Amino acid sequence: MKKTDRKRRKITKTGEFGSIYTKFENKPKNAIKHLKKKKTGECVKALYREDIGYVDIVWGENNSETNSGYGLKHIIEKHGKEIKYIGFEVEEFIPMAFKMGGVKKAKESYKILIENDLYRIVLLTEWKGRKKTLLLTAFDLTPKQLKRKPKT
Repeated sequence: MKKTDRKRRKITKTGEFGSIYTKFENKPKNAIKHLKKKKTGECVKALYREDIGYVDIVWGENNSETNSGYGLKHIIEKHGKEIKYIGFEVEEFIPMAFKMGGVKKAKESYKILIENDLYRIVLLTEWKGRKKTLLLTAFDLTPKQLKRKPKT
C-alpha cells in the first residue's frame, strides 16, 4: 500500500463538535490555526498547564444576533477585533494568556478563570453533565480597565 493510500484511509473520530483532532497535543497555536481553517471540530489536549491539566479547544458556535456562544468561533467573532487591536492574532493571544494568567475561582463551580488586569480566559470543566475541560472564551479586559475610575 502506498503512503498516500494510507493517508486517504485514515479514520478520523467524530464527536459532538465535529472531527476530533489528536495531533495538536500541547500545540495550541497550530490547533487554533487548524480550527480556523476547518471551521469545525475539536483539538483535544491542545493547551496544558500543570495546575489545570489539559484543555481542549473546540470550534464552537456564536449567535450573531446575541453575540453569545462558546469556543474559538465565539472568541473570533465577539472578541477578535479587540485582540487584534492590542497587537495579537488569536492564535498568539490564547496560548500567551493561558500560560501567563493567574487561576481564579469563578462563581460557577464548573468554570475556571485565568486572568490578570488585561485579559481573561474562561474554561469549562464540564460539558452537558460530563467531565470535559474546554476553552469557553478569551478576551481583552483593557476596555473595562479604561472605564474604571481611578481611586482618589
